[in-house]
Amino acid sequence: MERKIITGIMAYGMSGKVFHAPFVNGHPGFKLHAVTERNKKQAANDYPSIISYNTIDDLIADEAIELIIINTPNYTHFDYATKSLSAGKHILVEKPFTATSAEAKELFDLADRVGKKIFFYQNRRWDSDYTAVREVIESGKLGKLNEVHFRYDRYRLAIGPKTFKEEPIAASGLMYDLGPHLLDQAISIFGKPETFHKILGKNRKDTKVDDYFSIHLGYPNSVNVFVHSNLLLVDALPAFVLHGEKGSLHKERTDIQEEQLLKGMKLSDSAYGIEPAGKEGKLTLIDEQGNKTVYAVPSLRGSYLPLFEAVYQSIVNDVPYPVTQDQVITQLEILEA
Repeated sequence: MERKIITGIMAYGMSGKVFHAPFVNGHPGFKLHAVTERNKKQAANDYPSIISYNTIDDLIADEAIELIIINTPNYTHFDYATKSLSAGKHILVEKPFTATSAEAKELFDLADRVGKKIFFYQNRRWDSDYTAVREVIESGKLGKLNEVHFRYDRYRLAIGPKTFKEEPIAASGLMYDLGPHLLDQAISIFGKPETFHKILGKNRKDTKVDDYFSIHLGYPNSVNVFVHSNLLLVDALPAFVLHGEKGSLHKERTDIQEEQLLKGMKLSDSAYGIEPAGKEGKLTLIDEQGNKTVYAVPSLRGSYLPLFEAVYQSIVNDVPYPVTQDQVITQLEILEA
């Protein structure tokens, strides 16, 4: 690729080091140019030629940068997105995009005025487990769906150290942390729901924010989709459970990319993105005579690189980005309701 998009990352904590820098550096269409590191200067250990700025304002002011990745605390997204767009940068923003749909629409208007593009970092569309489930749905093997469950559970009894997740401020709590992943997966398949209903809970001792949610999304033709998350689930349930007129599908949450990246695995490693053996989905189909047949559903290799390829193609060739503004507005309207 002759064209390289000069890219800066706002923070080099876990998300910058794991979810962004390896892919920007590993894609031939990008140049990993700079990061912000306010305290510890660690990025140069991984990328010797990188520029490390002391402040986000310095990063935004770098005239060489075309694309800025906004991977800062949730409540800062709107402010930093506004500053970056106003400085003439394209932006890729982690979830949740903003705290409210009104803020999102304001940023869309600003991007149009300055002629820059906004991209949404909904990486879980490229998880190996989700893509396997989506493939089964699109194959029609289950027939008309009637009940669908997407879960993202953890067990974390203690109150976490990240105040932007644990204090009652804008876009905090479990719903704004994991809700964007689950809602985006559901909306990307089923579209905008006709109705929705939310249940929130606070179960950990001394918690100030929700640590449980269940959202029912109602779709035409009696298709009911539920997204759930619980921070106190000791024995995890299947992450994906689907029931249709012709069968059922169960699939664990088995995408391994985050775990591998945290251990320092390179994208070029032959084992990258490959789920462990024995973690295949279970597809049970029933025929007209009532006979059941069980099939294993293997997953393809997971990779977040296609997300960055989509950003590249949109900037360079004006190809539509797969995560749309309408989908993000739908997500935020549910989160903020």
